[in-house]
Amino acid sequence: MTIAATSPVAHARAPGKINVFLKVGARLDDGYHEIATAYQAVSLYEDVRAHPADDFSVSFGGSVDTSGLETDGSNLAIKAARLLARKTGFRGGVHLEIDKSVPIAGGMGGGSADAAATLLACDALWGTEATREELVILAAKLGADVPFALTGGTAIGTGRGDQLSPALAQGSFHWVLAIAEFGMSTPAVYAELDRHRERHVHDISPSPGVPTVDARVLQALRAGDARMLAESLHNDLQAPALHLAPGLGQILELGEENGAITGLVSGSGPTVAFLTSDADSALELQVALSASRLTAVRAHGPVHGARLLPD
Repeated sequence: MTIAATSPVAHARAPGKINVFLKVGARLDDGYHEIATAYQAVSLYEDVRAHPADDFSVSFGGSVDTSGLETDGSNLAIKAARLLARKTGFRGGVHLEIDKSVPIAGGMGGGSADAAATLLACDALWGTEATREELVILAAKLGADVPFALTGGTAIGTGRGDQLSPALAQGSFHWVLAIAEFGMSTPAVYAELDRHRERHVHDISPSPGVPTVDARVLQALRAGDARMLAESLHNDLQAPALHLAPGLGQILELGEENGAITGLVSGSGPTVAFLTSDADSALELQVALSASRLTAVRAHGPVHGARLLPD
């Protein structure tokens, strides 16, 4: 899993994700929520190159606007590198060069992918020889989505999303992602969910204490059947995201009018993910959304989790 510690640079790549199912439990006393989610890793990637350095630093490039990203110790990739150094006793530092393709604050786990790729790249650069299981444990300390960015594929996440169980998936699912020009705060969307439930307490069923993933989702993934999956896509965070950003509803309608089987807000938004029947349909939908002056990209899944690449 590691490469020689004398190597001048270590390159790791990790995928973004789509929550094809997300059920949120009641708010706990600590303010958090238990969730049950079905993750699918998709072919939008974050590339992290780790260079030897005396301290810890990060710089960004890529196909998305990174001008608003923090580059100090609050950045999740820096936190990942420091955590690995602390846990392994490594006394040096690292400069992280990150090329981003996953939308920022878009509900697709781009920051989590940065952290996962950083753990893998720094382990390789420093020759600390952590096992994959040890890296997954560290990943869970960094955020709920980071372990999945390491493992990739398709998985069920419970607890806060970090307790993973692999899920069997056949074939490939084709997505078109409508990427918003703004981000959304995950805590703000969860807070709006709590308010939404309070407002409609007499109209909707009580939220479960321990949510579960619908069995129909697992059946659709096992069958590799896009239309079956479309019937069971669900996201409890979609309603609060639409309340905070009503324009997302128009995007959902536009995609479904132009050939998508269905669409949903990805995670806490604002990225809207459209499921299509095949690669040709995805291309046609991408063209239609682009003609409406939306930023649209195609992706497929499931794909591998974080891995080392030659540089």
